[in-house]
Amino acid sequence: MSWVTKTLNSTLGRKLLMALTGLFLILFLVVHLAGNLQLLIPDNGESFNIYAETMANNPFIRVVSIGNFAFILIHIIYAAVLSRQNKSARPVNYTTSKASTNSTWSSRNMGILGTVILIFLIIHLRGFWYEFKFGEMPTAEYGGMIYKDGFKIVSEAYSNILYVVIYVVSMGFLAFHLSHGFASAFQTLGLNHAKYSPLIQKIGTGFSILIPALFALIPIVMYIQSL
Repeated sequence: MSWVTKTLNSTLGRKLLMALTGLFLILFLVVHLAGNLQLLIPDNGESFNIYAETMANNPFIRVVSIGNFAFILIHIIYAAVLSRQNKSARPVNYTTSKASTNSTWSSRNMGILGTVILIFLIIHLRGFWYEFKFGEMPTAEYGGMIYKDGFKIVSEAYSNILYVVIYVVSMGFLAFHLSHGFASAFQTLGLNHAKYSPLIQKIGTGFSILIPALFALIPIVMYIQSL
């Protein structure tokens, strides 16, 4: 067995992969949000559709997208493995009072939070990514060029109050997941320090509130506009 395999099969190696993939996915959230916020530009979807078409035809972005799916899969698998290891290491559960004292609610329920986010991700990918890639897309014309009208697909989805509620609630779960995962990733990478850890914690808290809130804002605004 090579040192790489030994490392990846060790608890430390698994935590390291969780941290690295988690940080990559955090970066992806920022990029994805920047693109999605163009849905709120009042130009009937022109900015978003041109952006989506440009990204879809960029070879670099295609490679990154494949890597993103791979990292999501790795993150999920190793999360499940580590969760099972932790339960095996602690066959007797802590009492509620002791658990509450030694850890946050988010850290104790990362498995539940991650599962809800995974379910949402499947629904989200099926409703948008799959339709964009394999569905019969409507088209729109800008400056004599024909583009896939992804804006119309998103607008129709966000005119459904049920989907909006699912989306907003899921962003709440994402916020709790990020509130623990952000600082935890830095700690796993050994970047915790008495001087800098409080700052990292504050940045993580701000990030975990701001990013999901902005994601949630998009369907809320588009639903109101559809009324």
